Amino acid sequence: MGRILAEEAAGFMHLGSLRTALYNYIFAKKHQGSFILRLEDTDQTRLVPGAAENIEDMLEWAGIPPDESPRRGGPAGPYQQSQRLELYAQATDTLLKTGAAYPCFCSPQRLGLLKKEALRNSQTPRYDNRCRNLSQEQVAQRLAKDPKPAIRFRLKEEAPAFQDLVYGWNRHDVASVEGDPIILKSSGFPTYHLANVVDDHHMGISHVLRGCEWLASTPKHLLIYQALGWQPPQFAHLPLLLNRDGSKLSKRQGDIFLEQFAAAGFLPEALLDIVTNCGSGFAENQMGRTLPELITQFDLARITCHSALLDLEKLPEFNRLHLRQLVSSEAQRHQLVGKLQALVEDTFGSHLQDRAVLDPAYTERILLLRQGHICRLQDLVSPAYTYLWIRPAVDRVQLGAISKEADMIARRLLGLLERLGMTLSQDVLNDELKKLSEGLEGTKYSHMMKFLRLALSGQLQGPAVAEMIVSLGPKEVRERIQMVLCS
Repeated sequence: MGRILAEEAAGFMHLGSLRTALYNYIFAKKHQGSFILRLEDTDQTRLVPGAAENIEDMLEWAGIPPDESPRRGGPAGPYQQSQRLELYAQATDTLLKTGAAYPCFCSPQRLGLLKKEALRNSQTPRYDNRCRNLSQEQVAQRLAKDPKPAIRFRLKEEAPAFQDLVYGWNRHDVASVEGDPIILKSSGFPTYHLANVVDDHHMGISHVLRGCEWLASTPKHLLIYQALGWQPPQFAHLPLLLNRDGSKLSKRQGDIFLEQFAAAGFLPEALLDIVTNCGSGFAENQMGRTLPELITQFDLARITCHSALLDLEKLPEFNRLHLRQLVSSEAQRHQLVGKLQALVEDTFGSHLQDRAVLDPAYTERILLLRQGHICRLQDLVSPAYTYLWIRPAVDRVQLGAISKEADMIARRLLGLLERLGMTLSQDVLNDELKKLSEGLEGTKYSHMMKFLRLALSGQLQGPAVAEMIVSLGPKEVRERIQMVLCS
């Protein structure tokens, strides 16, 4: 198989760019190809400091690192377009010599007026090709005054038809709706139209999977390939990724950037799953697919032209599913234990009365007991689970309001723990707790459980009491119950 390209504009990575990169990655891996990341940074006005590093950081975080990239290098580098200006200049010279391109001396003011006039007349703005037919003498005269003009590509009346791997046969007669496009700016930097053609050729790209917003521009690119005498790669244009209501995902929403999902505790596996689950390319629509399963099951021929509707309200459920899968894997669970210890330390720090809660055996037990109940690792340091890490201050008056037999319940639980020893199971505890309530005169079983939950956690709601006891362990439960007796 060949070389599959994901080209990213040098901005921070968001869900849309993740989806495009992911489809390139799984297509490359399924067909034993190379996944190549090239950074489009030729629009110097839109550069975002740190964005290039962020893209590679986020691809590595997501588990889909490129085989070749600015950071990793490779045989076809450099992989940043701003470092490939000489190649674009050479291609432009070739196009100028053959007459496929020409210099444009129109000022920004004139081009602005053309656009304004078109919009005033409810027309699509387009260049009027004013400089297309200048004589050699006129060009020479203007070059003397403006030695670095922009260069435009001369569009042909009939653009070639092409077969897109998703949308099928296409033809857009771009010359009838657009003016000749700029391919090299006066600054010496190329536009996307020239840069992607030159780079795909020199990098030996075989397949390009990109957003469908580029579908209408592809005939333009094919005309440039034709003018340079080069063979184009195969194109697959991916349908849009939209919000659930059909509106566009907007970077201005702020909450679609990968960095924010990572900081909020969402797993990369859950994001990869949800952006493929809402789209097409697979025989079945199912939750919980891992990256190896996505690679195995992916079929480019199954991608439809329909937009993918992303329902981010379902992301916590996807995350719960993948978190449970990680907890069930011993190797992955040990990594989660380390992350949970760090979260506890960061959240509670000096407030920890007993640093034994950072013991790996304890944090692992909490993970095993709470798997399937939590959506994110961060949930375990939320107020609902503070009792796991810090002993609660329980009001004796509050306990007394639940049952007048507080001391008796406390002593009976201590006796139960003495009998059971260090080996506790939820099933045994559930049976024993029912028996423990039978000898109480004025306290129902439900009230006894409410009393114990409050005594152990300081809360009236939460996990089953038996689970709380197993979570905290007999030693900690004894100390908390002793505090009730002494209060």
